Amino acid sequence: MIRRLLLSLIVILGLAAAPLRAGGGLIVRVAGGLVNIQLACVLTGCTVTENIDGQTGELYLVAPAPGGDLNALLAALLNITGVIDVEVDTIAHVRDSNSGTQIPAALYDTTPTPYYGAMVPHGYVAQPAVSIIRLPTAQNTYPSASGGGVVAIIDTGVDPNHPVLKPCLLPGYDFTRNQSGADETLDVALLAPPVVSRVPPTWVSGNGSGNVSQSTAAVVNQSTAAVVNGNPGYADFGHGTMVAGLVHLVAPTAKILPLKAFRADGTGYNSDILRAIYAAIANHANVLNMSFTLASYSGEIATALDFATFTGTVSVASAGNSGEETMVYPAGLWNVMGIASTNNNSQLSSFSNYGPQLVWVAAPGEGVITTYPFSTWAAGWGTSFSAPLISGLTADLFGMNLLSDQGSAGDSVSHAQPIDPNAGHGLLDTLQAIQYWSQSIGGH
Repeated sequence: MIRRLLLSLIVILGLAAAPLRAGGGLIVRVAGGLVNIQLACVLTGCTVTENIDGQTGELYLVAPAPGGDLNALLAALLNITGVIDVEVDTIAHVRDSNSGTQIPAALYDTTPTPYYGAMVPHGYVAQPAVSIIRLPTAQNTYPSASGGGVVAIIDTGVDPNHPVLKPCLLPGYDFTRNQSGADETLDVALLAPPVVSRVPPTWVSGNGSGNVSQSTAAVVNQSTAAVVNGNPGYADFGHGTMVAGLVHLVAPTAKILPLKAFRADGTGYNSDILRAIYAAIANHANVLNMSFTLASYSGEIATALDFATFTGTVSVASAGNSGEETMVYPAGLWNVMGIASTNNNSQLSSFSNYGPQLVWVAAPGEGVITTYPFSTWAAGWGTSFSAPLISGLTADLFGMNLLSDQGSAGDSVSHAQPIDPNAGHGLLDTLQAIQYWSQSIGGH
């Protein structure tokens, strides 16, 4: 109720809105809304590109005059009365873990098997990760725990025509093109689907790295990337569809809201991520999956996620693939569940970041089988593919009782299998989490 009342007090950021092209400027928070940011730009020579947090909000993207100096503009804006904060709209990037070395046997297990109204390869529902997290037992014990919430996925988009995902997909929005829908197959629209490299059954792999400054980059963590004619411009094609398939695996009746903030080459802008967060809130998403990490802290992304928490959206993020005990964002924020990766022996993956200050729980993230564009299937390695398993579980909790929030969902997820102090509360256990939720929160 509080969430609905709060949202009624603001102008909702509709997914049908079409602001100008994002990126390449400064993210400015200003008191007084559009009038004041326009005045600030008159005084400093910048141009208002778009509103980020709602048409009458306080957060805007501005661009310097042609040939203008971005740092000088930043300093000038900070001296304008009413300007609260300014950040550079840094470039985001997709980076893989380069850990996949063998084709998982489950990818060859292609016997058609019914799964919640769709036919899927048997290897998808019988892969090792499924039994490790005790998903079949949880689904059999608690039939109502199959989803029911809305999971927003900020990523490279989703293939809207994949037969397994199509029934559960909401229209979404493409912030890289500023248009409705989040179809990542448009990134290869000029190419025929067969150019996506595959070893039947579909095996997708590649090094997928890009040449951007990692000091200001956000990265989507994966080790399997599409190889489209060897073109690095498509190094991370398919990532969002893969993430969506893992949400669907754990929460097969949940709705998925795809929000495309990354391109096929893995690049994007923080402003696109921010717009996606606010769109998820405005469209009443219950869960926000963020399979990416920022190389540096962003106050505006932290503010956006604070707002998400206040309005009842639960945030989940990948812990990153540097194999270090480090702090990364958004996973390291106080109100985000940071997710590490484990192998099929329930040990932390060698590539996974770790540490009790970063990781809430861990989940399988090596050789997991999931959906891939053009009605195919793939295997993935990385904390990117661990996070959506937690997002799916959280959607299951919402399906049992909508009165969930970051705290209650986190408490339930924390009822995990202890494996390693560096893995937070342990390895995801869907049965224990749902049992706790049912007994203490009032699920049924």
